[in-house]
Amino acid sequence: MTARFAGTDGYVATDDLSVAVNAAITLERPLLVKGEPGTGKTVLAREVAQSIGAPLIEWHIKSTTRAQQGLYEYDAVARLRDGQLGDARVHDIANYIVRGKLWDAFISPVRPVLLIDEIDKADIEFPNDLLLELDRMEFHVYETQERVTAANRPVVIITSNNEKDLPDAFLRRCFFHFIRFPDPDTMASIVEVHFPGLKQALLSAALGVFYEVREVPGLKKRPSTSELLDWIKLLLAEDVPPEVLRARDGRTAIPPLYGALLKNEQDVQAFERLAFINRRGQR
Repeated sequence: MTARFAGTDGYVATDDLSVAVNAAITLERPLLVKGEPGTGKTVLAREVAQSIGAPLIEWHIKSTTRAQQGLYEYDAVARLRDGQLGDARVHDIANYIVRGKLWDAFISPVRPVLLIDEIDKADIEFPNDLLLELDRMEFHVYETQERVTAANRPVVIITSNNEKDLPDAFLRRCFFHFIRFPDPDTMASIVEVHFPGLKQALLSAALGVFYEVREVPGLKKRPSTSELLDWIKLLLAEDVPPEVLRARDGRTAIPPLYGALLKNEQDVQAFERLAFINRRGQR
């Protein structure tokens, strides 16, 4: 029986996330994970693999990625070149079949975790083109007339940043979970994993400023967990005392080392405008 996922020493999983992962494993359906950037969607697959003792196979999707690449590709150019050079390899077409990530997952001797990362980056037809293969866990290689069938049905984790809607037929075959942005208590646990022993005064002050920044209206990109961790690392490196964070009025001053939290000039300007308006209102 596959071990149950309950988070790891390096990954704080909420109860509802653990339930979703274990339900998808039990149902043998892909787990579709959505949530804003920085909520740990991609890292989840790595932590699940570590937790259940399974190998991890990662397929990171780009705008140019085609579904066929996940199965295999036939390198006709290499075969033509070898033919011109008189290479004996050209007589066996199997020498020019390049295995994809799904093929690797299907032939794994032990049940692997397969990550299909940011599926919404690809063309809208990309998910539909994988329906049959993910459902039946097999596919046909036309060039060699062989059928590749999963020896051990992989645990499939698919992430999406909600950049585009996914087809209904694809959604029906998945177990869905939306990772909510961590509340302050959960975020404090996440910070403790990365900075064990962090003084409570600094943690409390930093979290207060962080969530305050996230609530500023009009931000193009609200800071996420990774930005918070970078910011705390800088606060520690620069030895910024918690009194400095507590003393500032969040409505009238921009945070120290704000470049770790705010990632574009529009957001910096929005924060500065809000601070200026509030300062004028307090006169």
